[in-house]
Amino acid sequence: MRMRRYLTVAVMALMAITNPAMADQGHPHDEALVYGEPGDPSKPARIILVSMRETGSGMAFVPNQIKIRAGEQVKFVIRNNGELDHELVFADLASNLKHGMEMAKNPDMEHDDPNAARIEPKKVGEITWKFTNAGEFDFSCLLPGHREAGMFGTIIVQ
Repeated sequence: MRMRRYLTVAVMALMAITNPAMADQGHPHDEALVYGEPGDPSKPARIILVSMRETGSGMAFVPNQIKIRAGEQVKFVIRNNGELDHELVFADLASNLKHGMEMAKNPDMEHDDPNAARIEPKKVGEITWKFTNAGEFDFSCLLPGHREAGMFGTIIVQ
Protein backbone atom coordinates (compact mmCIF):
# COMPACT_ATOMS: atom_id res chain seq x y z
CA MET A 1 0.00 0.00 0.00
CA ARG A 2 2.87 2.37 0.79
CA MET A 3 4.36 1.69 -2.66
CA ARG A 4 1.08 2.73 -4.32
CA ARG A 5 1.15 6.03 -2.44
CA TYR A 6 4.71 6.70 -3.55
CA LEU A 7 3.79 5.79 -7.13
CA THR A 8 0.76 8.11 -7.03
CA VAL A 9 2.87 11.00 -5.71
CA ALA A 10 5.57 10.30 -8.31
CA VAL A 11 3.06 10.25 -11.17
CA MET A 12 1.45 13.50 -10.01
CA ALA A 13 4.87 15.18 -9.62
CA LEU A 14 5.92 14.06 -13.09
CA MET A 15 2.67 15.36 -14.55
CA ALA A 16 3.12 18.72 -12.84
CA ILE A 17 6.68 19.01 -14.18
CA THR A 18 5.73 18.08 -17.75
CA ASN A 19 2.41 19.99 -17.74
CA PRO A 20 2.42 22.97 -15.34
CA ALA A 21 -1.11 23.92 -16.46
CA MET A 22 -2.42 20.77 -14.73
CA ALA A 23 -2.45 22.60 -11.44
CA ASP A 24 -5.14 24.87 -12.85
CA GLN A 25 -7.39 22.14 -14.28
CA GLY A 26 -10.76 21.47 -12.74
CA HIS A 27 -12.97 18.39 -12.70
CA PRO A 28 -12.81 16.07 -15.71
CA HIS A 29 -16.05 17.53 -17.08
CA ASP A 30 -14.27 20.90 -17.46
CA GLU A 31 -12.01 19.62 -20.23
CA ALA A 32 -12.28 17.54 -23.39
CA LEU A 33 -12.90 13.95 -22.36
CA VAL A 34 -10.46 11.66 -24.13
CA TYR A 35 -12.38 8.62 -22.91
CA GLY A 36 -15.74 9.56 -24.37
CA GLU A 37 -19.01 11.29 -23.71
CA PRO A 38 -22.26 10.76 -21.83
CA GLY A 39 -24.43 8.17 -23.54
CA ASP A 40 -27.96 8.56 -24.81
CA PRO A 41 -30.27 6.46 -22.58
CA SER A 42 -32.83 6.26 -25.40
CA LYS A 43 -30.36 4.35 -27.62
CA PRO A 44 -29.31 0.70 -27.30
CA ALA A 45 -26.40 -0.02 -24.99
CA ARG A 46 -24.39 -3.01 -23.91
CA ILE A 47 -25.06 -3.69 -20.22
CA ILE A 48 -22.07 -4.30 -17.97
CA LEU A 49 -22.69 -5.34 -14.37
CA VAL A 50 -20.16 -4.11 -11.80
CA SER A 51 -20.26 -4.86 -8.09
CA MET A 52 -18.48 -2.99 -5.32
CA ARG A 53 -17.57 -4.49 -1.98
CA GLU A 54 -15.24 -4.64 0.92
CA THR A 55 -13.06 -7.76 1.12
CA GLY A 56 -11.06 -9.36 3.90
CA SER A 57 -7.95 -7.62 2.58
CA GLY A 58 -9.35 -4.34 1.23
CA MET A 59 -11.98 -3.19 -1.25
CA ALA A 60 -12.73 -4.22 -4.82
CA PHE A 61 -14.67 -3.82 -8.02
CA VAL A 62 -15.82 -7.02 -9.72
CA PRO A 63 -14.82 -7.14 -12.51
CA ASN A 64 -11.75 -4.91 -12.26
CA GLN A 65 -10.99 -5.05 -15.99
CA ILE A 66 -13.54 -4.29 -18.72
CA LYS A 67 -13.03 -4.44 -22.49
CA ILE A 68 -15.10 -2.19 -24.75
CA ARG A 69 -15.08 -1.37 -28.46
CA ALA A 70 -14.38 2.23 -29.49
CA GLY A 71 -17.68 3.92 -30.34
CA GLU A 72 -19.66 1.48 -28.19
CA GLN A 73 -22.32 2.79 -25.83
CA VAL A 74 -22.34 1.03 -22.47
CA LYS A 75 -24.79 1.07 -19.60
CA PHE A 76 -22.98 0.27 -16.36
CA VAL A 77 -25.31 -1.23 -13.76
CA ILE A 78 -23.40 -0.81 -10.51
CA ARG A 79 -24.35 -2.62 -7.31
CA ASN A 80 -22.84 -1.76 -3.94
CA ASN A 81 -22.70 -5.11 -2.13
CA GLY A 82 -20.65 -3.58 0.68
CA GLU A 83 -21.43 -2.04 4.03
CA LEU A 84 -19.96 1.40 3.16
CA ASP A 85 -20.77 4.04 0.56
CA HIS A 86 -18.69 3.59 -2.60
CA GLU A 87 -18.43 5.35 -5.91
CA LEU A 88 -17.36 4.52 -9.42
CA VAL A 89 -15.62 7.29 -11.33
CA PHE A 90 -14.05 6.64 -14.70
CA ALA A 91 -11.57 8.93 -16.41
CA ASP A 92 -7.99 8.84 -17.53
CA LEU A 93 -5.66 7.75 -14.72
CA ALA A 94 -4.10 11.19 -14.22
CA SER A 95 -7.52 12.83 -13.76
CA ASN A 96 -8.68 10.18 -11.29
CA LEU A 97 -5.47 10.46 -9.25
CA LYS A 98 -5.81 14.25 -9.16
CA HIS A 99 -9.49 14.03 -8.23
CA GLY A 100 -8.61 11.51 -5.50
CA MET A 101 -6.23 14.06 -3.99
CA GLU A 102 -9.02 16.66 -4.03
CA MET A 103 -11.36 14.15 -2.37
CA ALA A 104 -8.80 13.54 0.39
CA LYS A 105 -8.96 17.28 1.19
CA ASN A 106 -12.76 17.39 0.95
CA PRO A 107 -14.19 13.91 1.71
CA ASP A 108 -17.81 15.15 1.66
CA MET A 109 -17.49 16.40 -1.94
CA GLU A 110 -20.61 15.54 -3.90
CA HIS A 111 -20.41 14.61 -7.58
CA ASP A 112 -22.80 15.54 -10.34
CA ASP A 113 -20.68 14.21 -13.16
CA PRO A 114 -21.99 11.93 -15.92
CA ASN A 115 -18.92 9.67 -15.52
CA ALA A 116 -19.47 9.06 -11.79
CA ALA A 117 -21.95 7.47 -9.41
CA ARG A 118 -21.91 7.31 -5.61
CA ILE A 119 -23.93 4.39 -4.33
CA GLU A 120 -25.12 3.62 -0.81
CA PRO A 121 -24.76 0.10 0.63
CA LYS A 122 -27.10 -2.50 -0.93
CA LYS A 123 -28.24 -0.01 -3.62
CA VAL A 124 -27.84 0.06 -7.41
CA GLY A 125 -26.82 2.92 -9.71
CA GLU A 126 -26.28 3.38 -13.43
CA ILE A 127 -23.98 5.26 -15.79
CA THR A 128 -24.55 5.32 -19.55
CA TRP A 129 -21.44 6.22 -21.51
CA LYS A 130 -20.16 6.15 -25.08
CA PHE A 131 -16.45 5.37 -25.34
CA THR A 132 -15.28 7.34 -28.38
CA ASN A 133 -11.52 6.75 -28.29
CA ALA A 134 -9.29 3.71 -27.98
CA GLY A 135 -7.01 3.50 -24.96
CA GLU A 136 -6.76 2.36 -21.36
CA PHE A 137 -8.79 4.27 -18.81
CA ASP A 138 -9.17 4.08 -15.05
CA PHE A 139 -12.19 3.52 -12.87
CA SER A 140 -11.85 4.08 -9.15
CA CYS A 141 -13.67 4.69 -5.93
CA LEU A 142 -12.24 8.07 -4.97
CA LEU A 143 -13.65 8.22 -1.45
CA PRO A 144 -10.64 8.70 0.85
CA GLY A 145 -8.71 5.47 1.32
CA HIS A 146 -10.84 3.33 -1.00
CA ARG A 147 -8.61 3.41 -4.09
CA GLU A 148 -5.61 2.82 -1.85
CA ALA A 149 -7.41 -0.25 -0.44
CA GLY A 150 -7.61 -1.73 -3.96
CA MET A 151 -10.83 -0.25 -5.32
CA PHE A 152 -9.80 0.53 -8.90
CA GLY A 153 -9.82 -1.09 -12.30
CA THR A 154 -9.07 -0.65 -15.99
CA ILE A 155 -11.30 -0.06 -18.98
CA ILE A 156 -9.64 -1.13 -22.21
CA VAL A 157 -11.20 0.47 -25.27
CA GLN A 158 -10.12 -1.08 -28.57
